[in-house]
Amino acid sequence: MGGAVSTSGQAPGRVVAVWCPDWPAVAAAAVADLPATTPIAVVAANRVIACSATARAAGVRRGLRRREAQARCPELHVAQSDTDRDAIRFESVVSAIDEVAPGVEVLRPGLVVLAARGVVRWFGTEEAAAERLVDAVAAVGVECQVGIADELSTAVLAARRATLVPVGAGAGFLAPLPISELAVEPALAAPERGETVDLLRRLGIRAIGTFAALTPAEVASRFGSDAVAAHRSARALPERPPSGRSIPPDLVVEYPCDPPIERVDAAAFVGRTLAGLLHVRLAAAGVACTRLLVAARTGNGEEHTRTWRCAEPLTPEGTADRVRWQLDGWLTGRSGSRPTAGIVLLRLEPVEVVASGALQLGLWGGVGDEDERARRALVRVQGLLGGDAVQVGVLSGGRGPGERVVLVPVGEEAVPTSDPSAPWPGRLPPPAPAMVLQEPPLITLADESGTPVTVTERGVLDGRPARLRWGSRNWTVIGWAGPWPVDEYWWDPASARNVARLQVLLDGSRALLVVYGADGWRVEGVYD
Repeated sequence: MGGAVSTSGQAPGRVVAVWCPDWPAVAAAAVADLPATTPIAVVAANRVIACSATARAAGVRRGLRRREAQARCPELHVAQSDTDRDAIRFESVVSAIDEVAPGVEVLRPGLVVLAARGVVRWFGTEEAAAERLVDAVAAVGVECQVGIADELSTAVLAARRATLVPVGAGAGFLAPLPISELAVEPALAAPERGETVDLLRRLGIRAIGTFAALTPAEVASRFGSDAVAAHRSARALPERPPSGRSIPPDLVVEYPCDPPIERVDAAAFVGRTLAGLLHVRLAAAGVACTRLLVAARTGNGEEHTRTWRCAEPLTPEGTADRVRWQLDGWLTGRSGSRPTAGIVLLRLEPVEVVASGALQLGLWGGVGDEDERARRALVRVQGLLGGDAVQVGVLSGGRGPGERVVLVPVGEEAVPTSDPSAPWPGRLPPPAPAMVLQEPPLITLADESGTPVTVTERGVLDGRPARLRWGSRNWTVIGWAGPWPVDEYWWDPASARNVARLQVLLDGSRALLVVYGADGWRVEGVYD
């Protein structure tokens, strides 16, 4: 391993971190069945958030706009960000590591940590343990880097450099690194860590060692709580006390599955229910969970467990996501061994908790009180009607208002079908209608003489709209905007659509969005 330092000795609290570089791009390539040499970029909000090594060699960098990245690398394969995809695909890697060194904790898809004591005892030295872990991950077709250090955050930064930091040398290893490294790993930092690092940089603190040289009193008196946590990381001190708080009794929640669960969607639905029950108990005990163990037992007695570690206390949605990812990996066999029978018992166990005050409270109440109450109400209804019966809208890309709303079941990842920030020629300008009709009714739009008004092949009106008739109602048109013609999928006769949208203002201050197609005018939306 490049940059490895010999460390035959081992301290009791040593941590091993295993990092898979560019994991979102690796997962996207696996789903698309692309070779490893294909340049790949993963985008969110029209900006690159991860890219492969071949894409970087062509000039693609994180933060670039999608169009600029494609201009730098015309053969670039672009994939949308998908947290579910990343987590589910990572299960095979975690299982491979778990076979070599049990006790793996997942920080995020692409990064795991584990205690060094057991794996080093088994393989003899830290170097041998690191090499064996790299080989185990390579066996499932994935590259990784291993870092070992006294503290978790130091080990993670060491993994990004494939380095084994000697015992007691964590502060020296961190000192020359740029201050931005304290915010490079979101799984170990609060959301505001980037702002903290930016402030330190503006104050002239460029290296981690310079920041570590400040006294704790100076940091605590001038900066926020996140800077205090970052300062502990910079000095290679424990970010989180090893036994910060004893686990209150009766926090473990179980769900006996009758009949046994064999499908991923059914398991995910039960997982959401169990996550809600767990957080009710956590709230009653005045604590929040930062490390969660997900366990499942099959009808043949097979046991599957996995521990997730988080920088911030888990929310009900975060817990449900991790349960869903884990169950998907087990039931589909991505973990390496598919269960031979259905799941008969699910268990969630908080391994580490903190006082509920660690949660960021809103100005007028708890952590999203209104949103949380609404979510719980929806989950209760979902429990009565079924997983797909309660859905919420997600903003997606498209030209018409109906195309820009995608419905997903409550609790599922809110992933749009297309990028809403991408350019959409012919897209309806704001404001959007307050109500979109699922079945647009036919109407008649005519001029003063009663002659129907249509849209020509050039995309313009062939008359001045004066009257609009909708069923038995008849309105006077006092103004309009448009039309906005849309010619979609012209290369595919089966999917081709040629329409034009028009905003019309009627007497009585009523406004409608109407669309002209092959069968005439229809009402698509109603404005407030």
